[in-house]
Amino acid sequence: MDTSWEKSAACKGLDPRIFYPPGEEDAAPAKAVCDVCAVRIPCLEHALSRREKDGVWGGATEKERRRIVRQRRRERSQQKSA
Repeated sequence: MDTSWEKSAACKGLDPRIFYPPGEEDAAPAKAVCDVCAVRIPCLEHALSRREKDGVWGGATEKERRRIVRQRRRERSQQKSA
């Protein structure tokens, strides 16, 4: 998988602990960094494809990524049945 996008990430050089908050409600600082990141989408897709279980990736927490995966499954299922 191509991860060349990492070189342009806004989080590069920051303390990684920011992106592993103790709870969903503590994710705002990490999400603020992701909000201004030029490679937010590739980062999120990377996390989704690898099923990253922890941390904030592409502006999404673990819970939010699970929701995205479920939504995409539903959409694929609906497309197949159409």
